[in-house]
Amino acid sequence: MEAAEELRKEPFSAKFWRSLGLIALVLGGFFPLVWTILTSLKSETELQTKPITYLPHIWKWDNYVQVFQAKPFLNFFLNSLITSSVSTILCVIIAAMAAYPLARLNIKNKGLIMSSVVVFSMIPVIAMMVPLYKIMTHFSLINTYPALILPYTALSLPVAILTLTAFFTSIPSELESAAMVDGCSKVGALRKIILPLALPGLVTAGILVFVNSWNEFLLALSLNTRLEMRTVSVGVTLYQGEFAFPFALMSAAITIAMIPIIILIIVFQKRIVSGLTAGSVKG
Repeated sequence: MEAAEELRKEPFSAKFWRSLGLIALVLGGFFPLVWTILTSLKSETELQTKPITYLPHIWKWDNYVQVFQAKPFLNFFLNSLITSSVSTILCVIIAAMAAYPLARLNIKNKGLIMSSVVVFSMIPVIAMMVPLYKIMTHFSLINTYPALILPYTALSLPVAILTLTAFFTSIPSELESAAMVDGCSKVGALRKIILPLALPGLVTAGILVFVNSWNEFLLALSLNTRLEMRTVSVGVTLYQGEFAFPFALMSAAITIAMIPIIILIIVFQKRIVSGLTAGSVKG
């Protein structure tokens, strides 16, 4: 009887609301992706018809062929892959070297250093656009890969440092002490013990940097102006004409541009989750 009364008072449990919220979150996150893919498989004529159709009447797979024929999209893709990959490797290496002493050593004014990192991460890219352009022009780096790799590395460092500092802090320092008792040096303990344990954090930081670099638009638009040096984020916009907006073609280009991100998330999803939660759970 008491259980029945409680059920009448509270027909929906907390578990129900959590499940409902999770379903809404998943649908809200995946709906734009699914809609973009379906749009990429329609003809322009079908996209103009009313009422709106969700599934294509005729599946236009040749939209993906036209993406590469209308513009040098393969060049855009390779440019993004090179700049994002190199900047990710550089950023993770530098961030690991900065985060390890911040997590392990008793550095004076450590709080001020961490606060400075957070403040730098909040500076908008557009505020640095003019000085960056002048620097790149002075060193003749406009329309080169370093013109994007160097800023991408610097701008992604705060997030990578904060992520890795939290992860290094969560690893017990006793492991290093035990390794040094067994004959390892400080560097040897870092290389053989800490870095393998910190792999989820390194992967998480790397993916965050890669995604930020892959999606960046303003610097790629301003610093690399030659067509053959454009990246994917800028290249997608080049399909738009003065009086035409080819939704199907641009949706196909966007779908292709999302493939590396989707692959990274699928392959490293377990390490991403463990890397994001390690600092908050153990630290």
